[in-house]
Parts: sequence; structure tokens; C-alpha cells
Amino acid sequence: MHIGKKVQALLDKSPPGYTLAQEFYADPEIFAFDIDAIFNRAWHFVGIAAEVADPGTYLAFSIGRNAAFVVRGRDGLLRGFHNSCRHRGSRICADGHGRSARLICPYHKWTYDLDGRLLAAPKMASDFNSGEYGLSPIRVEVLAGCVYVSLAPDPLDFGDFRAAVEPRLLPYRLAEAKVAFRSSLIEKANWKLAMENARECYHCAASHPELRISYPVSHGIAVSDEQRAHEEAFAQRMRSLGVPTTPANGEWWHVERYALNPGMESISRDGRPVVARRLIASQEPQIGGFWWALQPNSFCHALADYAFVFSVVPLGPEETRIDSTWLVHKDAVEGVDYTVESITETWTSTNLQDRELAENNQRGVNSIGYRPGPYSTEEDFVVRFGNWYRSTAYAAAKALVR
Repeated sequence: MHIGKKVQALLDKSPPGYTLAQEFYADPEIFAFDIDAIFNRAWHFVGIAAEVADPGTYLAFSIGRNAAFVVRGRDGLLRGFHNSCRHRGSRICADGHGRSARLICPYHKWTYDLDGRLLAAPKMASDFNSGEYGLSPIRVEVLAGCVYVSLAPDPLDFGDFRAAVEPRLLPYRLAEAKVAFRSSLIEKANWKLAMENARECYHCAASHPELRISYPVSHGIAVSDEQRAHEEAFAQRMRSLGVPTTPANGEWWHVERYALNPGMESISRDGRPVVARRLIASQEPQIGGFWWALQPNSFCHALADYAFVFSVVPLGPEETRIDSTWLVHKDAVEGVDYTVESITETWTSTNLQDRELAENNQRGVNSIGYRPGPYSTEEDFVVRFGNWYRSTAYAAAKALVR
């Protein structure tokens, strides 16, 4: 069956408010559809601008099977390009960070300037026009120090997301932050199962003993009167400080400030700050956290002392990479102001626990006994994720069969 018709037929049989049909979590053909229809059209967080601050510094990354990079030009502009040489397609930069005065393909030494222009192509014919073979660009946006890219030729409008996030995020000074630590782990589970797990805390009280110390793990009808009163008092105190607490939503993004548990100042083993030099400019001790999330694959937490960025990278129908990044103030000194263990232990424990849950989820979904099940009232963000996926996938599938 044509993939467009196949996706539409499966979605027609999969009601909103329920998990998806089994094929959406295991079928190689639908996985390839997800890369083309979902990931290639979305905005993706790839790093912070401070990592590529100097001319010639670059950050190379992969989105599905697609390779790209951003590079700082000599004119100070940050540009993005597909990481594919215009000669025979080899990758120019290995994934990760680097610095080079020129971008040189390792295969046949085609050489590009930092603005993507082809400078040298050895031993080509006399009528070869180098001006026609510059690197293919991608769209780049820098928001409060965070770098986002889209591979789509006509990307989703970034304006509403910027308007909602930028004023809330600027006080955290991420434009001046530095990376304290990065980690990646592999989950033997479909990317949607990883994201569904990350989008809810229905499981948190039972499965995340480290996280629940500081982070409020109850939501919806499970919220106690005491917690509700605490959250209302927090919102009132934030308003008195001129800090917005009203959530904002778009079709593919969500932002929200939240209260930590009473007396907590950060997400850590004991709720105390884990970085002596604050990330946020405010000296308010219990300022809670700021959360912003993008469909299809990332969410971020900014706290008074550090920021945590979580991204889900699909590798195969039942394999996903989880990338985590911890950011601290640029002047914070490891071993003096913080230790890697102290800033990472809560989220690392949570990630490992989530891997076990997601992999077990995948094994159960693969069973012939699996049937789509209804979401809980505490899984509203999962419902939102599912509705977004359904509408986006259906529209893309419909366009394929026209």
C-alpha cells in the first residue's frame, strides 16, 4: 500500500485520546515517513550560540539520516548548511564541534568559504562554474542564545515561538552560558515512545525517586489541596516580581513557568542549588523553573543555577538516542562552583529509569496482544503530543496521495 494511504488508514482506526496503532511504533516504512514528514519539517535545538562564537567555529549534527552544520562566518553571522559536498556528497564535517578557516571535504578536497561559497575544486573541466556549486543552506534562528535549525525549504513560522519564549528566557543569560556536560544514551524503543514517556509524569512518583524530591510529580486531579495552594502562592509571588507565569501554547511548542516543591531552589538531589554562580540574573532564591518544549523531540528546563536540554534523536524504528546537555554560567568553574556529578545526577538517574520504562513499553507494544489504550487525565501533554502527531502526519500523508 502507498505510504500516504497506509498512514491515513491507520490514523483513521486510531482514535484521539488513545495510544497509536502498533505500526507507528515499529514499522520501518512508517519510521522513514516520520523522518521525512515530521523531522525534516520541524525546528530543532542544536546548541547554544556561545559554542560557535568565533569565526570558523562550527557545530555539526544529524537529524535522522540527514547531516547538517552551523558555522560562524568572518562577518559574525551564523549560517547553516547541509553537510554534503556538492561534488559527490561526502560529509564535510564530522558530527560535533570544530574550528577551521575553510570547510574542506576530506574526500577530494573541495574547499568552501565559511559563507558556503565554493573556493576550490581541483582538476575540474575548464568550463566548470564554481559559483553554481556552493553549499546548500538551511534555516537558522538564534533565540536568547539557543540555536535552532530547520531542514525544510519553507520552515514553520518561528515568530510566535520567539515572542513567547524570548522574554521569559533572556533573564537566564544563555547567550553567555557554557556547556558543563553532555551525555547520550541509546534506548531500544521508538522515538514516539521515548517522547510519550518524557511528556508525562503519571509514572514519576513511582519511578523517579530522585526527581520527585524537588520536582512536582503530581498533576491534574492528583494535585492535593496543599500543592494547589503552594502553586497559587508561587504564581502570586512571581507576578509581584514581574515574572510571567501564564503558560503559552502554539501548534508545535509550549512554554510554562512552574513551582518546585516547597522549599526547593533547584532540581537536584536535595533541592539545593548545585552551581554556586547563578545562571539567572535574579537573586530570588525560590524562583521555580521555566520549561519550554518543541514538537517533535525536545524539552528544556531553565533553573536558577543551570539549564537542562533533552532531545530525542530517532535512529531506527525501535532505536532512539537521548541527548542531554547541562548549561551553566560562563564564569562558573568546575570543581569550584560545581561538579559534573552534582549537576547531572538527578537527570541522569531519571534518564536511565526512563530508558528501562521505554524499552519495556516497546517490548509490550510489539506483542500480538497490544491494543491502543486510553490516556490518563495526568497525561495531558501526551495527548497534546499525540494530537499534534496525528494532525501533522495525516496532513503529510494526504499530500503524498494527491
